[in-house]
Amino acid sequence: MSTLSLAVRDSSTMLRRNLLHARRYPSMTLNLLLTPVMLLLLFVYVFGDVMSAGIGGGGSDRAAYIAYVVPGILLMTIGGTVVGTAVSVSNDMAEGIIARFRTMAIHRGSVLVGHVVGSVLQSVLSVVLVGAVGVTIGFRATGAGVLEWLAAFGLIVLFATALTWIAVGMGLISPNAEAASNNALPMILLPLLSSAFVPVDAMPGWFQPVAEYQPFTPAIETLRGLLLGTGIGHNGWLAVAWSLGLTVLGYLWATSRFDRDPA
Repeated sequence: MSTLSLAVRDSSTMLRRNLLHARRYPSMTLNLLLTPVMLLLLFVYVFGDVMSAGIGGGGSDRAAYIAYVVPGILLMTIGGTVVGTAVSVSNDMAEGIIARFRTMAIHRGSVLVGHVVGSVLQSVLSVVLVGAVGVTIGFRATGAGVLEWLAAFGLIVLFATALTWIAVGMGLISPNAEAASNNALPMILLPLLSSAFVPVDAMPGWFQPVAEYQPFTPAIETLRGLLLGTGIGHNGWLAVAWSLGLTVLGYLWATSRFDRDPA
């Protein structure tokens, strides 16, 4: 058997293992899904009129704010989902199963690949479920054709892959699940400091560069443009650059930590 076929076989086995874990213990996934859904309902039904008036500069329009906020919530969902990946990797390290895998005749990288692919699949499914809630309360992708939908899907997968590799690295350096959850907290906090809920130009001047050039804002603005037909500008290439850069950084970080001999 060639090295490539061995890697694919072992990675498929690890992917199946991680998906079975997610199916048998769904509480983590459900808890992480609950946060974006509750934020979506909160900002639409409690703050929607006020926020839409502030964005539009005129009368309140809750439907317009639903269209604005849903793309941000969708990418925030990815950030929340990968927190579970960091916890899962940390648990594997703490429980000794990784040490057991090291002694077995399996492809070394398949353990991490299984976690990453499983997490990306869960992220996409989570986005679909939260998106369904958005459609239920009135969101419509008025500016999206077939190409825009394909580009939006590609962006979601690419962004989820980038955050997942970072989360895997966080899980590998964490001594326990609690530490992993705390280390991955920026994945949830960064969307709150982005253009997910209000435009960047509505923020204080000193804070606008922080909000504009962090990873989530370009991705949110690109997804918003693809789904609603609004201008994307330079956000498209910034979103791709952030995603590719974080993927490479997370991959190198995670593999270097994983390849170290345990103490």
